Amino acid sequence: MKHWRWEKDPQGLAWLTFDKQGESANTFSREALEELSLSINEINQTAPKGLIIRSAKDSFIAGADVEEFTRFKSPEEALSFVRLGWDVFQKLRDLPFPTTAMVNGYCMGGGFELSLACRYRVALDDPKTRFAFPEVMLGIMPAWHGVQWLPKLVGPAAAMDLMLTGKSVDTKRAKRMGLVDQAVPLRILENTARMVTLEAPASKVLGVVQRMLLGPFRSIVVNQARKQVAKKARREHYPAPYAILDLWRKYDGDPFANPSDPSCSINMLFDHPTTQNLIRIFFLQEKMKGLAKGVDFKAQHVHVVGAGVMGGDIAAICAMRGITVTLQDTAPERLAPAVKRAAKLFARRLRDKRRERDAMDRLIPDVSGAGAAKADVIIEAIFENLEAKQQLFAKLEAAAKPGAVLASNTSSLKLADIAAKFKDPSRMVGIHFFNPVPQMMLVEIISSEKTKKEFASNAMAFVRQIDKLPLPVKDSPGFLVNRVLGPYMQNAFRMLDEGMKPETIDAAMEEFGMPMGPIELADTVGLDICLHAGKELAKKGSGGEPEAPQVLLNKVALGQLGRKTGQGIYRYEKGKPVKGQPGAYNQDLIQSLIQPYVEETKAVLAEGIVPDAELIDAGLIFGTGFAPFRGGPLNYLAGQKKK
Repeated sequence: MKHWRWEKDPQGLAWLTFDKQGESANTFSREALEELSLSINEINQTAPKGLIIRSAKDSFIAGADVEEFTRFKSPEEALSFVRLGWDVFQKLRDLPFPTTAMVNGYCMGGGFELSLACRYRVALDDPKTRFAFPEVMLGIMPAWHGVQWLPKLVGPAAAMDLMLTGKSVDTKRAKRMGLVDQAVPLRILENTARMVTLEAPASKVLGVVQRMLLGPFRSIVVNQARKQVAKKARREHYPAPYAILDLWRKYDGDPFANPSDPSCSINMLFDHPTTQNLIRIFFLQEKMKGLAKGVDFKAQHVHVVGAGVMGGDIAAICAMRGITVTLQDTAPERLAPAVKRAAKLFARRLRDKRRERDAMDRLIPDVSGAGAAKADVIIEAIFENLEAKQQLFAKLEAAAKPGAVLASNTSSLKLADIAAKFKDPSRMVGIHFFNPVPQMMLVEIISSEKTKKEFASNAMAFVRQIDKLPLPVKDSPGFLVNRVLGPYMQNAFRMLDEGMKPETIDAAMEEFGMPMGPIELADTVGLDICLHAGKELAKKGSGGEPEAPQVLLNKVALGQLGRKTGQGIYRYEKGKPVKGQPGAYNQDLIQSLIQPYVEETKAVLAEGIVPDAELIDAGLIFGTGFAPFRGGPLNYLAGQKKK
């Protein structure tokens, strides 16, 4: 076989190894599923004492091969693929001897379902080991028994939380929730899997309350979960989470019990435009990840200048990803808030005292700026003032070692202007993060006409190293994201000046599919930053400088700058906006709000600011939250023309 091999050990255990040929990760293609079925048949005929399934890769199984989805010519072909996986995993579950999944690294989607088909799960206790059902992010569902089996293992509430959000859990949490039987270090992983399989301990039984929620009170779980889903996604935009709930409530997670039910059928999901667009976004994300492929650059030391919210969070993310970071500002009291925020981020994300301590040790306050001389990447994140940045970079260029990436996090100044006084402007790159840095995946990589390709490529490799998505952009006012957002938000503020309620504007854009409306977005970014960026973009535009919206000027003058001050257009309590009821609106308002956004996107494409249309769509989805179910603004426009 191409992808599977198995052998028996002296103790009578069968070891089945998944090693998908020609791939860096294991995924389930049709061929891999068919070979798994044949392997199970062969192993069963030898009557082993037990079976252990493992991976030859540095992770377990990443799920189904998404490439398969693009080859389906009809929903019926999709249903046939689902049926194959369903039958193979049921065959595995029905084996008459103990079975164990030995999980090392990512265990996603179909890989997670394969582990559920086994009687036991032994996992590597390592940060890279994660369990998740990301199917909902592709507009589909865990239809290889995931909806059926997970609630019975960990309880329905915990199961729905995983399936409806796509979030992952690490080994420690998986052990606490009863998903994993043993969590052990690498040196004893194989032996633990062997002992668990041979000893075959009795399976754990859910408590009385959980069993009741699986039975007569199932509707309580469904109703509560549906309310939570409705806060984030409309059914007409994102049918998959609602289909998961309906499939579990009506048919106990069996997609073949009534495959024609329109509320939860596989055919309905695969035929839905949202699924097609979400699968498109998956490949756009993979395309962005591949932009740094083959670049031999890895930062060991990063130096960040400016310990404000942006600079401090950039430094924290780098330290969390294993890089030594020196964080520079003018005084210790300016560094303290950034270090405090970093500690909270590490506690929230790492959930391990040892790993939190190690990350804090890598984050080094540096008032003197001595770290610049050792750094592989130097990032400037001070306030948006051209003269101040030029003066700072004169010192940084002199201190930096040859080959170090010199980068600015500027959001509105031209790179060429910042580098105008460089001895070697070819070293200057823009590495533009977005706020909030820990949540936002996109990072714009800006090259001026003088930037050497080597430095831009190294900057992209660095961005991938910290698990962000790089987007190459030409040095142009506003780059991509801020340029497109500028007219969109200017238009929304103009409507505010004309007397429209902010709640109405935001509600209209949320109905369109944006994660938040333009007014709440402005409050989140900071009204002072919006005003400054708007002025900078207007100066460099061709149509002269328009007047700033009056409401924006008034709020900034009063120091009411948005969420960070507790008052902007909205008042904030515990970081959440206090909103009134929106007024009545129709589709005309929605179209008038989104029109400047899509028109500016077309202009960016025409000017070649970003290499191609797909990357523009990807950048605006990951950088502005453009309605993912629409597949990006240019994809949306193409669909509108077809209608």
